[in-house]
Amino acid sequence: MIYRVRIARHAYPIVGLVRGAHPTKPETRNSKLETFMTHAIHYRIVPSSPEAHLFEVTLTVARPAADGQVLSLPAWIPGSYMIRDFAKNIVRLKARCGGQELATTKLDKQTWQCAPCSGPLEIRYEVYAWDLSVRSAHLDTTHGYFNGSSVFLRVHGQDDQPCHVEILPPEGAEYEEWRVATTLPVAGTGLWRFGGYRAADYDALIDHPVEMGCFDLIEFDACGVPHAMTLTGRHRADRERLARDLKTVCEYHIRLFGEPAPMDRYLFQVMITGDGYGGLEHRSSTSLLCSRDDLPRADEDEVSEGYRSFLGLCSHEYFHTWNIKRIKPAVFQPYDLSREVHTPLLWFFEGVTSYYDDLALVRCGLISRDSYLELLGQTITRVLRGSGRLKQPVADSSFDAWTKFYKQDDNAPNSVVSYYTKGCLIALALDLTLRTAGTASLDDVMRTLWQRHGVQGVTDEGLERLIGEVAGIDLSDFFSQALRSTDDLPLAELLAACGIVLNLRPADGAADKGGKPGGNNGTPRTVLGVRSGDDPVGARLLNVFDGGAAQRAGLAAGDVVIAVDGLRVGNASLEKRVAGYAAGTPVHVHAFRRDELMGFDTVLQAAPADTCYLTKADIEDLRQQQRCDAWLAKP
Repeated sequence: MIYRVRIARHAYPIVGLVRGAHPTKPETRNSKLETFMTHAIHYRIVPSSPEAHLFEVTLTVARPAADGQVLSLPAWIPGSYMIRDFAKNIVRLKARCGGQELATTKLDKQTWQCAPCSGPLEIRYEVYAWDLSVRSAHLDTTHGYFNGSSVFLRVHGQDDQPCHVEILPPEGAEYEEWRVATTLPVAGTGLWRFGGYRAADYDALIDHPVEMGCFDLIEFDACGVPHAMTLTGRHRADRERLARDLKTVCEYHIRLFGEPAPMDRYLFQVMITGDGYGGLEHRSSTSLLCSRDDLPRADEDEVSEGYRSFLGLCSHEYFHTWNIKRIKPAVFQPYDLSREVHTPLLWFFEGVTSYYDDLALVRCGLISRDSYLELLGQTITRVLRGSGRLKQPVADSSFDAWTKFYKQDDNAPNSVVSYYTKGCLIALALDLTLRTAGTASLDDVMRTLWQRHGVQGVTDEGLERLIGEVAGIDLSDFFSQALRSTDDLPLAELLAACGIVLNLRPADGAADKGGKPGGNNGTPRTVLGVRSGDDPVGARLLNVFDGGAAQRAGLAAGDVVIAVDGLRVGNASLEKRVAGYAAGTPVHVHAFRRDELMGFDTVLQAAPADTCYLTKADIEDLRQQQRCDAWLAKP
């Protein structure tokens, strides 16, 4: 087992760097710029005002269009299916040609056209970067981060041209230890250094996010491929354990699809905050947000729930290296980033990925089988608790991701099903269906997809046809039920074939995520049928669930409950107060709707049995144990 831990702060971990030399600044900035200018498209980006969160970008086009060069910024970023209008963050834009200012015309919300000129054309603009997420750009005096789709204008008609990028540090002694982390190929500079980088075309340019600052660096090899993780933000992480565990996960995924890995090197960019969580995949890297408490510490031997969640996130985004970054819907080849691009296949690309992220952890031995079954029970619970699953087929959820899943409102639990969680359960059901039939497994499907569609898109009909071919059985009824109906999946029957029992119980409380036996001995607590949050006056209703006591009485999302049967309540006390009554008890509730005090007569209900946990059955049929071992053991 090979791993290396390198620390960025107060060290010079770059191989070949002479101590005493500046680790970040390019040696001869002007000479490099002159070299880049010989290329068709050149970008220069510098954190010009970290305190004001501004990147300055200079784009030079050697041969602009004769009738006036058109430029635009993407409206969305692959992997996050929502129109985000990144152009709104461009503060000002000016064009020059031959030393003279050139007129620009705004054609729409994200597109500009420059007046005709013979070139070279120079466009200089500022980008406001204050979105601490994995989707856009963020800059302050502690670090900088950007996705290319947020900062690099597209040169229409020249999408296939090679791009050269010069990434420069902020001015000032306080930034002298800053470095750069990206998988953009270097051009005249070294890894982790400011200077020149390149991309084969615009699509590649915007698929390698950039982190800059004083990050900690971890490096390891996975199946002979260099991997690294940068940690930005305060932490006490056990970096040796991170390197060891990530190596295990990455090698599992590489070997699942088959060596060699499809990238020359890979980078995990981690931004550490107090309570962050999220990730976005790229062709040879991923950007992650995590809570510092989720990272493992040297004094911890067990896998905490937080660390299990972080490992699952890393596993999820790494699996995307194959499943969406290379195997992808045909409508994404090429991406049209100017508008919504609809596909019914997100259940597969996100759902199957969500299935394998935690499955990889148990197959690698990083978590126990009991821990994995707990996670699976929590996923089943999340699906069961939303009545949207009874109204929206998962294929429609995929197609309408732009307007429903990514724009959820207070009624979302009653109207939307997640193609992540329901897709994960479909992947589980498909895998167990194939294994029970004894013909193949989902592993075989993924390997075949990689071999046939690693460089070309797949349609929904083609995907179902390929899976049926690999399975050797007719799956048309399975897909009709799982994808295009609102029927619940036959998970209890499928899990039973592997010696696993699916159990349902009422939730113990609002914080009960499922996955474990309850603490109320099966006795359901009394509920109002809502999810609430803090409000200075009382308990603000965030969601009112279908068929619950609150909805039947006329309470609505946004109402602020202030009293139950004449006694004052807040968010912390509402659940406890309601639970003190027996189911079927009439209760009068006072609430503010806007500025009007209103009264509601409710009849409280018993909590539904929508919380799942899985247990191991007493194995009577050896085939059950064999299926379970084949499913959860490393292939």
